[in-house]
Amino acid sequence: MGEPLVSVVIPTYNRAAMLREAIASVLAQTYRHWELIVVDDGSQDDTPAVVQAFGSQLTYLRQAHAGVSAARNRGAAAARGELLAFLDSDDLWLPQKLAAQVALLQRRPQVAACYTDEIWVRCGVRVNPRQVHRKFSGWIFFQSLPRCVISPSSVLLRRCLWQQLGGFNETLPACEDYDLWLRLTLRAPVYLVPQRLIVKRGGHGDQLSRTIPVLDQYRIAALEKCLAYPLTPLQRRAVLWHLVRKCTIVAQGACKRGQQARWQRYHAKALYYRQQLGGQGVAHRGAGLWL
Repeated sequence: MGEPLVSVVIPTYNRAAMLREAIASVLAQTYRHWELIVVDDGSQDDTPAVVQAFGSQLTYLRQAHAGVSAARNRGAAAARGELLAFLDSDDLWLPQKLAAQVALLQRRPQVAACYTDEIWVRCGVRVNPRQVHRKFSGWIFFQSLPRCVISPSSVLLRRCLWQQLGGFNETLPACEDYDLWLRLTLRAPVYLVPQRLIVKRGGHGDQLSRTIPVLDQYRIAALEKCLAYPLTPLQRRAVLWHLVRKCTIVAQGACKRGQQARWQRYHAKALYYRQQLGGQGVAHRGAGLWL
């Protein structure tokens, strides 16, 4: 079996300095059979010059500003590889990242997706993730409900699975990764490469988590969409429970801030989904849920 081509997509917007380092981390991979596609989502800084300095080592696509999901989807549409990987322009890969993941997929051809553990750096200082951010392997839908378990920069998946998933939801301004991973983990197991092979850099001012308020409203939208999917009774109860919890959190926050319309909307949602749940809890040891 020959080495599969890995298509690497970097979406970027006004991050010229960090982008240079992200690209360099792809060029430094010990696994060499890859193509790199950088999608510039309408940057107004020195991004074109940064990309041009790398010459023919990558493909550069530029579009009017449409958001990270649209940029990732465009890059994936242009990709030629059997395998697909994403790297956010503020993150970095360690040199063995692709090699470790490709080796796993070659050993286990029935596996369609895998991801790695990660190193966190905030404002230039390494920090330790909390226990709630621990990683899981296999069928991880339940573990993916509370928060985004999989980092986009850590995933490697087969193109056939990507096509079945339909890409990132371009209508969501944030939590688009949470939405995609819910769809993915319902459809297929996702295996963990336990080594810390990516560096997630945080603390800079343009992070979506810092610029977009009330992120839970977009997680709620993703969970609501889940209810239309084929779910087992246990999966449905788990989705409803998390909807009640997240709607309650958003409603309480709106109440504290005097946001009457938002409070009414999410308070009503919480009551509705609580009725749908019908007083039933969720018991799933593997997911850590005893509700």
